[in-house]
Amino acid sequence: MDVRLKLGFWELMFNTWFVMAVLAGGAWWITRRMRRDPLLSPWQHGLELVMETIEAQIVEVAEERHHPYTPFVGTLFLFVAAAALLGLLPTFSWGHAGFAFYHPPTAQLETTVALAVCVFFAVPYFAIRRRGIRHWLATYVQPTPFLLPFNIIGDVSRTVAMAARLFGNMMSGTVIGAILLSVAPLFFPVIMQLFGLLTGMIQAYIFAVLAMVYIASAVRIERRRQGQRPGGAGSSQSGEE
Repeated sequence: MDVRLKLGFWELMFNTWFVMAVLAGGAWWITRRMRRDPLLSPWQHGLELVMETIEAQIVEVAEERHHPYTPFVGTLFLFVAAAALLGLLPTFSWGHAGFAFYHPPTAQLETTVALAVCVFFAVPYFAIRRRGIRHWLATYVQPTPFLLPFNIIGDVSRTVAMAARLFGNMMSGTVIGAILLSVAPLFFPVIMQLFGLLTGMIQAYIFAVLAMVYIASAVRIERRRQGQRPGGAGSSQSGEE
């Protein structure tokens, strides 16, 4: 059995956009008739449960009750989780080149690098949004300017680590499942599909939490500069002044 370790450009784009289309279409379908009364539909109840769980995790990590992080971090989690969940679909190939569908885009290095780069730029974005670019740049030379190259290397290395971790775990599940499918096509693939789904959900959680930890660590430095306490007490105090 041929194990696809590398997708072509258009294959990767097609599978990535398929995941985004499923997320966008599912969100529209669930929220098209949203209700505020207790008689909620099961789909709306499930969506609210997911969003409340994501919100609770972000508040726990960021130590802020009012924050702007949910759209970004929640999207990261939902994309990686949806890519893993859709991995339960069978893979089809057609055409002379064997165009592959569906293949999890998160099992490709290009996708994981793109997600890690988004986190790389999100960290300074939220830090600058909180206090300004001058104060954010000052963190690279504290407590001494000699740490400037090490701080830069640290930002780049954690981005590489996030991309490599997600890629390695998602790709390994895909490869192992394909190998077992060729060895024992009736029994092992079901177990490995469920194991791969569990692994994908765990990786989605880890990736989102790491993104939030990096963002919170950068913002927390700026919050200490303003004399704020975790939870926004300093913000209210500053507003009163």
